[in-house]
Amino acid sequence: MKILVASDIHGSAYYCRQLLGAIERENPDKVLLLGDLLYHGPRNDLPREYSPKEVIAALNSISDRLLCVRGNCDAEVDQMVLNFPIMADYALLYVGGRTIFATHGHIYGESNRPKLNSGDILLCGHTHVAKCTDLSGVIYANPGSVSLPKEDTARGYIIVNEGGLTLHTLDGDQYDRYSFVRS
Repeated sequence: MKILVASDIHGSAYYCRQLLGAIERENPDKVLLLGDLLYHGPRNDLPREYSPKEVIAALNSISDRLLCVRGNCDAEVDQMVLNFPIMADYALLYVGGRTIFATHGHIYGESNRPKLNSGDILLCGHTHVAKCTDLSGVIYANPGSVSLPKEDTARGYIIVNEGGLTLHTLDGDQYDRYSFVRS
């Protein structure tokens, strides 16, 4: 199974279109969105081409491929206009014998991890900082933000499959890899 993971669109129609281009290019089995889809939040500047209604239409057009968790900027009113569930605080997925704990990152995250076993994966957004690291045997990965990256990280996404995970820019360039098979 191939999963494309992205986070923190924050209502940017411009970067949502770029994400849809990446989805078309990568052709994943599923797309996992880690929250903060429509609203930019009070601490963020308006992203380029801020247009939540366009983001709604774009995401609803691929709703059959989407899995999503709730971000701290997502609300029940957002659920009313989206054709896929967004209100769960986390989701559990299983790929290649590994548990993936997917969450936005404002409740569980790098410094407040849920109970996971060595080799499991914690996927978070929220910080807008792309990162992949080993935390005492648990793989922590964050795709950063599609629209408002921080700390000079790229706008991008993660591809997860049975062999590992890779971080990509929205243009598709791979810039980091974590292999599940260690020599």
